[in-house]
Amino acid sequence: MKVIVVEDGKRHEFELDRTLVTIGRAAENDIRLQGTLASRHHCRIEEQGGRVWVIDMDSANGTTLDGVKVRRALVGPDSQIGVGRALIQVEVAPPGPDQGAETQAILLRDSADAELGLETLTGEGLRERENLRVFAAVARDLVREMDLSKLLRTVVDSAVSLSRAERGFLLLVEAAAPGDARATEPASMKVKVARSFDREDIPLPASRLSMGIARRVATSAAPLLSVDAGRDERFSGMASVEDLRLRSVMCVPIHPAQQRGEPRVEGVLYVDNRLQHGAFAPSELELMKLLADQVSIALLNARTLAELRERNAQLSASSRRIELLNEQLGRKVRDRDSELAVVRAELGRERGRYDYTDIVGSSEGMRRVFQQLDRIIATEMPVLILGESGTGKELIARAVHFNGPRKDKPFLSENCAALPDTLLESELFGHARGAFTGAHKAKRGLLEQADGGTLFLDEIGDMSPQMQKKLLRVLQEGEFRSLGSDQRQHVNVRILSASHRDMEAMVKNGEFREDLYYRVNVLSLRLPALRERREDIPLLADALLARAAREAARPAPQLPREVMAALTRHDWPGNVRELENEMRRLVVLAEDEVRVEHLSRSVLERRAVPPSPGADPATSADAPGNIRDAVADLERRSIEASLAEAGGNKSRAAALLGISRFALQRKLDKYDLNRGRDGEEESDLEALAEEPLQGQDASAGRRAAQGRAPDLP
Repeated sequence: MKVIVVEDGKRHEFELDRTLVTIGRAAENDIRLQGTLASRHHCRIEEQGGRVWVIDMDSANGTTLDGVKVRRALVGPDSQIGVGRALIQVEVAPPGPDQGAETQAILLRDSADAELGLETLTGEGLRERENLRVFAAVARDLVREMDLSKLLRTVVDSAVSLSRAERGFLLLVEAAAPGDARATEPASMKVKVARSFDREDIPLPASRLSMGIARRVATSAAPLLSVDAGRDERFSGMASVEDLRLRSVMCVPIHPAQQRGEPRVEGVLYVDNRLQHGAFAPSELELMKLLADQVSIALLNARTLAELRERNAQLSASSRRIELLNEQLGRKVRDRDSELAVVRAELGRERGRYDYTDIVGSSEGMRRVFQQLDRIIATEMPVLILGESGTGKELIARAVHFNGPRKDKPFLSENCAALPDTLLESELFGHARGAFTGAHKAKRGLLEQADGGTLFLDEIGDMSPQMQKKLLRVLQEGEFRSLGSDQRQHVNVRILSASHRDMEAMVKNGEFREDLYYRVNVLSLRLPALRERREDIPLLADALLARAAREAARPAPQLPREVMAALTRHDWPGNVRELENEMRRLVVLAEDEVRVEHLSRSVLERRAVPPSPGADPATSADAPGNIRDAVADLERRSIEASLAEAGGNKSRAAALLGISRFALQRKLDKYDLNRGRDGEEESDLEALAEEPLQGQDASAGRRAAQGRAPDLP
């Protein structure tokens, strides 16, 4: 078949070896026209028995033959078919003898039978072949296409093409919660795909279709066909039908591919035509049902694929987790020597009858703290914890709570120095709705939240006089009133407080209420500064270094003797917090072993603790003009650090200092450092006998000076 097309003055010739040729603006047509007057699927030309027929496909502007609009007509040798602004001529090879006889037999039939016969032979048969071709393409995409959104667009485009609709939509139902009695009813519907006849996405799809019709089909699980939606009584009262001026509507439910039990709907497939009445036939409704089944298969495949991908992702994550655990295990194995030394040191010391594993320390000062804690924990009285910043006051407060009778109740803390009065009052007492600008809803205060438990007030010495007065009322009467509320609330809270300031001096100077001081200071506990318990520095350094390494997911470097000696000599003005920061630095800077140059400048320069505010500058070792006292203080601290490093062995301590043992003994007598060392005293003969053996037992002192490195909070 030869087809000649003249459109906008341009002539095109097509040689086609088929008996059916489709014409229109859509890309899937055999002959595609550019004019806007042509419909997407305008008409088709069919050849049978050497004769050519032109059949209009319900186009908007119609098809003409020699200037006369026709729906189905026989095309003569010189006839011209008009499609929009295009003129089309068809040339067919002359029929053979057999074809001529067949054609003559057809022409002898009456016009009605001939029309019906041609519809059967040329229309329905070809239509069925076209449907099969579309379904075969959809089935092929179900196997090949992994992208669900692309596959669903293909199905919707196929539905629009087969039904010759104007638009097509695919909506999915968001089911109700599991166990809900309305599980079969759609909680809401979401437009997944919205396509027009020209295979383009429709913007704002939810406003371009009748959601009422879609919900009706999803609820009833029954297909719906309307030849004139505007006059259909089933849709009376639906504003969307009138607003969209719908004419022909066809909508079918999508059932799950593996449906069990009562019927359930996953979504709906919806097509419409706003221009034509009766655009859809009942036979096309069956095609839509078949396409809906294809959608359910696509959804099932997508879910299966998503589950497989999720399982693969879980397996990959598990594999990575195993690798990370192996690395952590390797680091723990590499640190086994120091861990064992810490455990041995822990077994040899008394920590009291409660669990203080989070607190590192074996010095005399810390043993006194543990003994005091044993007595304090079992009581319900308020406790005032005093000590410099960074000494671990909150850690002590947690030990009091979680070892005491209120351990199953809440433990809350607040830093009184971090908030202004208005915010601190709101945090402690709470506020009612509308109590102040921005109070959009009521808020429970910390006192109410900690009812039955413990409230830790850190830096209570920085609390303003007004807040001191309000807190005093809570301690005296056990009740308070929220901001903006006239109701009083009773609470049972144990108050633990802490401060780095001299509270007695503040009371004398009128900076802190005396009555409140005696309320919070029923029991008191003073924590020693780190410079006052230098023998704990190796224990703390090992524990903090191990924790910093675990947090950074890196192996913990070793701390050699010269580094540990430098750490022990430093005064640590910031106490344990400063030491912790130093260990974090070393984990980042060092590899397998820490070197002295890795230490911060303040540690290398042995920065001293600044004198207290009331101290006399003339008596300070750092005061200018007092060189003798400064030298004496330096010697005393060096001797103490060396003795701690050597585990109390004077011969090894003298070797560390670079002096003889007899010179060390004279300095011990000079600075009165022999107290508490009677059990460790050596005779001169024992010292002389031991000095050649120092290399064989050089690690004994270090092992004795080490302790356990627990996990710190």
